[in-house]
Amino acid sequence: MACRISEIVIDSADPERLATFWSEVLGFVELDREEGGVIEIGPADPGFGGPQPTLVFLPVDTPTTGKLRLHFDVNATDRDQDAELERLLALGARKVDIGQGEDAHWHVLADPEGNEFCLLRRRLLPL
Repeated sequence: MACRISEIVIDSADPERLATFWSEVLGFVELDREEGGVIEIGPADPGFGGPQPTLVFLPVDTPTTGKLRLHFDVNATDRDQDAELERLLALGARKVDIGQGEDAHWHVLADPEGNEFCLLRRRLLPL
């Protein structure tokens, strides 16, 4: 039998802010909140253990330095890429230039704490 990713844990200076941002981006809800500021978000149903991994925001005091070795790719489900880009920017994302060039079919963005993610062109069906 194989394993499956159930949670992705993200170190954060402000878990509340990142949990709110990513809940809006992904349409997730808060699933759990632990003493010490840990917040878990995920799909409303079935949540933890369902087909999508949940996101856990863990408070840390030390800032991240250097480039992260992992990033998310996201796709819009109910609008085109341009409309989704505007929505993400309004939520607090910012554009990032990592040398992708003007002819790239994706947009490189950063969340409120600077974690990079990409908005891809193809629209996906919602789960």
